[in-house]
Amino acid sequence: MAEHRGLEVDGLSVRFGGIQAVAGVSFSAPVGQVTGLIGPNGAGKSTTFDACCGLAPIEAGRVRFAGVDITRASTPARARLGLGRTFQKMEIYDSLTVAENVALGRAARLAGASPLRLALATRAERAETADAAAWAMHTCGIEHLADHGAGNLSTGQRRLVELARALAGRFTLLLLDEASSGLDKAETALVGRILHRAVAEEGIGILIVEHDMDLVMDVCQHLFVLDFGRLIFDGSPAEVRASAEVRRAYLGQAAVS
Repeated sequence: MAEHRGLEVDGLSVRFGGIQAVAGVSFSAPVGQVTGLIGPNGAGKSTTFDACCGLAPIEAGRVRFAGVDITRASTPARARLGLGRTFQKMEIYDSLTVAENVALGRAARLAGASPLRLALATRAERAETADAAAWAMHTCGIEHLADHGAGNLSTGQRRLVELARALAGRFTLLLLDEASSGLDKAETALVGRILHRAVAEEGIGILIVEHDMDLVMDVCQHLFVLDFGRLIFDGSPAEVRASAEVRRAYLGQAAVS
């Protein structure tokens, strides 16, 4: 069997005090495609992301990435292996330019767990960081904003800066948490095109948590559905759309109609 180059989650459980946030969840997200992790609010999606990235304690189960068991690995160690992450709440540095914000994606990965490495980066590493930032800004269509202060950007532009920063990390697999939050329909469609392009041109994998079902159905090849911390269904977008079980979980929302 060929080595699995993406993310593999087996029997993942996360508990916070008396609350079982995630219960025995198993799924996989390979490279070379977009995989969706969807479900109602409070279903455990972001907690699952946190556990995969080392930001939430794992009660039971295993997490593997690129064929390596990372269940107990540190967050920087996972990043160095090629596992990246964005968050639902944007974290853009308003005092920096767009180019500086985007460059942090690659610089932070190169630095790993040692901030001192940022200051001691070699000339080759600095060039690599600049090249990665330029490519990411071009992919996201924001190269014309490179010298603009991030504090003056619109919500849509800030989301694109955040996405560009994640892409600049040159990760093998990106976990994107609500990439379209706060965006209008046109901006959301642009995010979809960017994700298609990143996968097609770079061969990366993307695991996306997203409530905009139009975006999910457009970009994802496979979907996993959580409800109350448990996996209740998985399949293609068409199969998920047709599932009565998924409809019940979403309480008949038009999002899956």
